[in-house]
Amino acid sequence: MQNQKAIPFSPPRVDQKTIDAVTEVLKSGWITTGPKTRELEAKINVYCGSGRTLCLNAWTNAAELVLRWFGVGPGDEVIVPAYTYAATANIVVHVGAVPVMVDVIDYNMDVEVLRKAITPRTKVIMPVDIAGLPCDYDTIMDMVKSPEVLAMFNAANDRQEMLGRILVLNDAAHSFGAEYKGKKVGSQCDVAGFSFHAVKNLTTAEGGAVTLNLPAPFNNDDIWTALNRSALHGQTKDALSKTQAGQWRYDIVEPGFKCNMTDLQAAIGLVELERYDNDTLVRRKAICERYTAAFAGQTAFKVPHFEDSNRTSCYHLYMLRINGATEAQRDAIIQYAAEQGVSTNVHFQPLPLLSYYKGLGYKMADYPNAWACYANEISLPVYYDLTDEQVDRIVQTMIEAVQHVMK
Repeated sequence: MQNQKAIPFSPPRVDQKTIDAVTEVLKSGWITTGPKTRELEAKINVYCGSGRTLCLNAWTNAAELVLRWFGVGPGDEVIVPAYTYAATANIVVHVGAVPVMVDVIDYNMDVEVLRKAITPRTKVIMPVDIAGLPCDYDTIMDMVKSPEVLAMFNAANDRQEMLGRILVLNDAAHSFGAEYKGKKVGSQCDVAGFSFHAVKNLTTAEGGAVTLNLPAPFNNDDIWTALNRSALHGQTKDALSKTQAGQWRYDIVEPGFKCNMTDLQAAIGLVELERYDNDTLVRRKAICERYTAAFAGQTAFKVPHFEDSNRTSCYHLYMLRINGATEAQRDAIIQYAAEQGVSTNVHFQPLPLLSYYKGLGYKMADYPNAWACYANEISLPVYYDLTDEQVDRIVQTMIEAVQHVMK
């Protein structure tokens, strides 16, 4: 196998359609935020069935702007799962609040532990859709609206007073195109945040979006305007608006940030969105099903699940578990596979393992399920151009790796 071509973990899909779309924008003379970005926002909004959509340069900045819009800051708490990528907690730290970590069940946030973690300081809950399988949104939304939780909520500003409860900001970085109770992810919680990073199912190279679903008396168009302004240094006009005859003058109404999406990025996203359901997801599902069929009957492996009565995954990751493997054995299996030219990954190191959060006093022992999810997990390649023959080679490599390491 060592003489065969290496199989990467997750290269982006870049074909002639992608190249033509980017070339068109380059030739148009308008490459920053403009008509393509607004077109992508509108199409995502229809796709997700949400109230309004804003595209920005990353999930991280999109979600952080929402925390800032809601007035989350020092003294506040935001509940996150211990099992997630660091960005989920990092943005809480960015605004000066405290990330309160809870353990997981089968990768997603344990709602019973979540309920016990809510205090009068809780302002936001951030459930994370690991690998593309949605959380139980309805249970979480019902929880924040329950009388006992409502009684604990302490509003610190007009927006918090208007909502009157904890905000639910869904970290849907993995789950664009997944479904919950027959509806696309993006409309079930107050806000959902998507990532369009290069390794995601739908990419804009770098990029992200938030879908806004705040209830009345909020106006999601007004929230979109506020977030868009914050993403442009607090400027009252974007670059496209300023090109209109005589409309150069603008004002700065807040010390905002700089995290807008460009039309170059949006052009890639528009191509990806057009072929997403009927092409991209079809192929990703086929790859995952081929893996599962191949590992069936292999007692060394625990395969992931991708749907149940309420949820359907978007097949973002194939998170294979190695039964009985220690963390060190898992790492040795990854090393063996790499030596055979098969790239894999691990999702994720739980937050308490990371030096920064360990230094803040978070202890891995407090999150045993998160540790169990991580310690023997290996993510296998899943991407559009992965062939059936390569899938079969990956399967055989993993079987050989486990036999080699755990003999």
